[in-house]
Order: sequence, then structure tokens, then C-alpha cells
Amino acid sequence: MDVVVPAHDEHELIGACLEALRLARDRLLGTEPGVEVGVVVVLDASTDGTAEVVATSGLATTVVEIAEQNVGAARRAGAEAAVASPTSVPDAHRWLATTDADSRVDPSWLAVHLDALTSGVDVLLGTVRPDFDDLDEDGRRRWLETHPPGHLPGNVHGANLGVRLDAYRRIGGFAALAEHEDVDLVARARLADLDVRATLAAPVITSGRRIGRTPGGYAAFLASAYGARPARA
Repeated sequence: MDVVVPAHDEHELIGACLEALRLARDRLLGTEPGVEVGVVVVLDASTDGTAEVVATSGLATTVVEIAEQNVGAARRAGAEAAVASPTSVPDAHRWLATTDADSRVDPSWLAVHLDALTSGVDVLLGTVRPDFDDLDEDGRRRWLETHPPGHLPGNVHGANLGVRLDAYRRIGGFAALAEHEDVDLVARARLADLDVRATLAAPVITSGRRIGRTPGGYAAFLASAYGARPARA
């Protein structure tokens, strides 16, 4: 299994992202010690201290540097680096998972993705929720009202997405799109009649910031739905 994390100027948040991945990896290896887990961080036109945070995170990572400032190109570069690692495991038994540098995966996240792989799923759509510390009381209430337990919206989030490697190759991988590269990938998977499934297991917590790294991404949705980010206490 390989995890791809695109990052553009994320020194404030990527440390927590990598720590969450370390915990998920350790939990998985506690029950599945034979599974190989690789993490690729793609530094895309970063000008802050993101590289230093990655280097001192304590999590073994492969670092790729590009200068595109394009999330689709970053995910694609990360996937290419991940699959370039020599292995005897066939593509049908390899899995690419993606998350975002401003997000924290659940400790069971990798186990959920491994279960999808072993169950024959081609593409797994996971859920995300904003960090509740970034919502005011009314925002948290409205979020819970519109996302009741058991509600499976089936939205596509690059912060919680997985794909079998042979399926990824079949549909041409991530396109170099400035945004919605995740939606585009899943649309092509459905056109190819691949097995695309959504899950409520192991949701990913993502930053509730209102100004994101892409103009129409999750931050823009939060800004539209919840207004300005409240001041932290």
C-alpha cells in the first residue's frame, strides 16, 4: 500500500497529518505485519518550512519536489513515485491511497483501505469532516444536522480516496488539473464500469480553513456554507 500526500506551503498542518499516518500505519502493522506501507509527500512549489517539517516528522517518507502548484499534477507525481518502487507484488494487489497535508486520517484508515483492496474494490470513496475547532457552535450544529449518523453522501474527496493500482493505470491516473482531479478520476472510473464504493468507515478530519490551496476546493465549500472562520479561544 502507498499513500500520496500533496503539499503546497503546509508547514503548519503537515506535521499532524504525518503523525496521524504514522499512527494508522503502526495500527495496521500490528495486525498485518507483512503489509508494506509507503508514504510519498509531494512538495509542490512550497516556499515555507514544509520540507523541514517532513524531514523531522519521524515518519519514513519518499519526498518528491515539483513546481507546478497544481494538485492534480502533484497527486500524479506522487503516484508515479510510489509505483516506481521495485516490488514483486502485482498491480492487482497494490493500492494507492491519497489524503491531504491539512488532514488527519483515522487510526483505522489504512486498515479500511486494505480491506477494500482484499474485497475486490477498485475505487474507495471515503468521507471527510471539518475540524470542529474551526467551526463555531452554530456551524457544528448545522454540520451534524446535515450529516446524521449513517448518512452516506458519496462525495469525492482527495483527502480520503483509494484506488487499486491496475484500475488506476487502466483509467490513466490523475489528470494535471488545478482542482477536482479527484472527481475527474472517479468519473472516469465509473465510465470504465469499475467497482466504485463509498464508505463511512474511518472518516478523515480536514482543516476548516476558509482559504484553501485551490479556488473551488473544500475550503471554498466551507466558506460558502459556514461563512468566516471563527476566532479560536
